Amino acid sequence: MFVAKVTGSLISTQKVATMVGFKLLIVEPYRIEPKERQSLTTTGRTFVAVDTLGAGIGDYVILTQGSSARLTPETKTLPIDAVVVGIVDKVQVDEGTVYSRD
Repeated sequence: MFVAKVTGSLISTQKVATMVGFKLLIVEPYRIEPKERQSLTTTGRTFVAVDTLGAGIGDYVILTQGSSARLTPETKTLPIDAVVVGIVDKVQVDEGTVYSRD
């Protein structure tokens, strides 16, 4: 699992039948900034992920990838590689708050 920021959405009107009705998001993985460890910083990569929770642009989410993405009840029959499994409320590192949704 890793933390990612929702940066956009993807619309596909033609897709396999099992994917109909699922929201697709553009997500960008983030990591703890290594020097000060007081902020999140991008890894420079992007993914398309299935959203089953209702995340929106600007939200930080917990993402799982690979075969683990097909282990939720909603995604077990989908041909996917990444899924949002949580919406982040707060990130704390070294007793400090790096991110808070509030």
